[in-house]
Amino acid sequence: MTTFQDRERAFENKYAHDQEMVFKAVARRNKKLGLWAAGLLGKTGADIEAYAMEVIRADFEEAGHEDVVRKLLADLAGLADEATIRAKMAELLTEAKAELSEG
Repeated sequence: MTTFQDRERAFENKYAHDQEMVFKAVARRNKKLGLWAAGLLGKTGADIEAYAMEVIRADFEEAGHEDVVRKLLADLAGLADEATIRAKMAELLTEAKAELSEG
């Protein structure tokens, strides 16, 4: 195998790994976001985890995170505005990335 092919394969492997890490970080962020929102909604017990799973599933409706924002805006009407939700999303994504890099 040539040096060029080795470099190409290494680049492809790094890209795949990076994409996997982004997916894991976003999924972790969405779970944390769901747990945060569940608290605002006053959910308790198993309803907290169930709601977090709803938020995770909402992210699969379309590319990007606007589907999650829409769900939370609708569910948290009067409890959190769009700016608060987006700020929390950014905060939790940073937190999720840090957790993944530690472990």
